[in-house]
Amino acid sequence: MASASPSQVRASIARRALDPVYLIVGDDDAEMLRLATDIAAVVEDELRAFNVERLYGGDKGVSAAAIVESCRLLPMMSDRRVVVVLRGERLLKPKRRGRAVEDADDEDGGEPPSDLDVLDEYLKRPETSTTLVIVASDVDRTRRVGKTLFKNATVVECWGLKPGKDARIVDLRQVARVAEQLVRQAVTDAGQQIDAPASRLIAERAGTDIVRLRGDLERLLLFTTGKPKITLADVREVVSAETAQDDWAVTNAIQQRNAPEALRQIGLALEGGGVPYMILGQLAWFVREKLADPRRIPAAIDAVFRTDIDLKSSAGDPRVLLERLVVELCG
Repeated sequence: MASASPSQVRASIARRALDPVYLIVGDDDAEMLRLATDIAAVVEDELRAFNVERLYGGDKGVSAAAIVESCRLLPMMSDRRVVVVLRGERLLKPKRRGRAVEDADDEDGGEPPSDLDVLDEYLKRPETSTTLVIVASDVDRTRRVGKTLFKNATVVECWGLKPGKDARIVDLRQVARVAEQLVRQAVTDAGQQIDAPASRLIAERAGTDIVRLRGDLERLLLFTTGKPKITLADVREVVSAETAQDDWAVTNAIQQRNAPEALRQIGLALEGGGVPYMILGQLAWFVREKLADPRRIPAAIDAVFRTDIDLKSSAGDPRVLLERLVVELCG
């Protein structure tokens, strides 16, 4: 098994020296998706429609055979084809069958033939002109295809803040330190500064949940756009632990063009169990029926439509997608 860090893979992308198969595994969904997108970006912009294909494990028609068939296609007017399989755990870690059936398989000396066999064979002899990227939260290493994947693929682990998974985190005491480093780096990349108590609070609130940390960071950076320094008050405003909510508070804040309050209310709605698609439906109704300024309506409808597509295609964290929409609607 060849292992690589995200930075090492990005260095390979810069050299256009990609490996034939990558397995990106972990719980840091945002980083995993970014890395898969960076790999696909090695194909020229104008040729991606022909040479980049995204498939979702578990979707109708997405089987091991379909993935291999896509990988076998030759690049069109390019030297590289990229096939990205998202939600790979749905394909590589299916539900186990009954215990009696598994015991019978063990007595026969292995697994029975399955659809995954064709993928197993491909992983042993992949196409040199295609890069297959499998993004998964987990892989069953006891299955034949799992063993082959770890043996033949370049494995990139993105475990966020999990002690024992990230080499920088030996125990829970180091989680907050690494989380603060991630916060400061993200703020620096955005061209801003952050007070030490502010970075400490947002790191402590996330604990070992990298998804929550990245979501809070996205909201914080949206909220403080244009500010040179982020303060403790900014963090408290964005990552408030309040849970009381008003069903129409989000739309009321949008009507008033109060982006900070709209972001806060979106957070309360989701943390209170709100379903992203239902919240989007409410925002769409508001845009069509209640948006007061007719000059804002065309752009607002376009923003709702794009968010709907992104939600359905899993193009990002639902919370972040809704928050970006809210910022756009506030204008």
